[in-house]
Amino acid sequence: MGKKIVYIVGDLSYPNGMSQVLSQKVNYLARHTDYDLHIILTEKADKPWFYAMDERVKHVNFDLNFDDLYRVPLMKRLWVFAQRQRRYKRLLRDYLMRERPDIVVSVVRREINFINNIPDGSRKVGELHFNRSSYRQFHKRWVPAFICRAVTRWWQAKLVREIRRLDRFVVLTQEDYRCWAPDIKNMQVIPNPVSVGPDVQADCQAKRVIAVGRYTWAKGFDMLIPAWELVHRRHPDWQLHIYGPGESEKYRAQAEALGLDGTLKCEGPVKDVYAKYLESSIFVLSSRHEGFGVVLAEAMSVGVPCVSFDCPCGPRDIIRDGEDGILVERDNIEKLAEGICFLIEHEDIRRQYGAAARSNVARFREEGVMKKWIELFESL
Repeated sequence: MGKKIVYIVGDLSYPNGMSQVLSQKVNYLARHTDYDLHIILTEKADKPWFYAMDERVKHVNFDLNFDDLYRVPLMKRLWVFAQRQRRYKRLLRDYLMRERPDIVVSVVRREINFINNIPDGSRKVGELHFNRSSYRQFHKRWVPAFICRAVTRWWQAKLVREIRRLDRFVVLTQEDYRCWAPDIKNMQVIPNPVSVGPDVQADCQAKRVIAVGRYTWAKGFDMLIPAWELVHRRHPDWQLHIYGPGESEKYRAQAEALGLDGTLKCEGPVKDVYAKYLESSIFVLSSRHEGFGVVLAEAMSVGVPCVSFDCPCGPRDIIRDGEDGILVERDNIEKLAEGICFLIEHEDIRRQYGAAARSNVARFREEGVMKKWIELFESL
């Protein structure tokens, strides 16, 4: 059997981009290599995984449930977090010392604070699914701004020290690479992989626009909805469908307040998102920030052109503006609406961009991206 590789993931019970990509990568390695693959989770041991996992992958769940702490008052949260972090450190150390893996892959979450000190003999790799400008930011409205800035600087400096100790640090985009480059040298870019979609292409004739993502502030649906009001004024026969997990009620209420309840649908997550892409003619991404933006590449892989905020980081690496999609100034609601309207009003360009998108996004296909990961593992 080949190298023993341990992935430290956190949670796989909830549908999100990071869980989807990590599941996809581990499944690919299980099918195409002789690696002995293990996954360590820390959340929700009593819940089933959202994404299917190859039966050859071994796994353990420490059931620490850090994510539940976000509903706890801050001072109590700090005390409980410290307790769980100590337990996590002990459990992870015991596991790695017992298993003696060749490589440990961390998603640079809580374990980054101590993983480099575990003397299990493994090579340590970090892969970050967030961009630097939005990671480890401390913001509390009731805390003075200068304290928030000081905590953020301390928190990020500690992160940089630990990342420098890794054997390799992987980021998802060239844009983010440039952000880290002044401080980090043991770094390379490997984008998220896109699995091959259905062997068909969207005809881009349906009067439907699609957005996919968690119902959170980061995804910017609160900006997409007023942008859609502007689109609706000019094109009342078109619809916008949003798909994703989370609390969608406030977004439905926002749409209803703007009189959009008949033209804008806030749906839950779907297993077969490609079927929804194929029912659509335009994909829109309204995020304030991304780690990569895999939903852009997914939509493009079946020939759906995209309109996206030029947010950090990802859209600029994926979309070739004016060739296979449209990038607009970040957080500019009017420009986002204009981009959508342009593709609605120019069917020939919409279909042209869709065909180019399907071709251009091939650089993110699973086989090529996973080859880079295997080469990295073998180099270590």
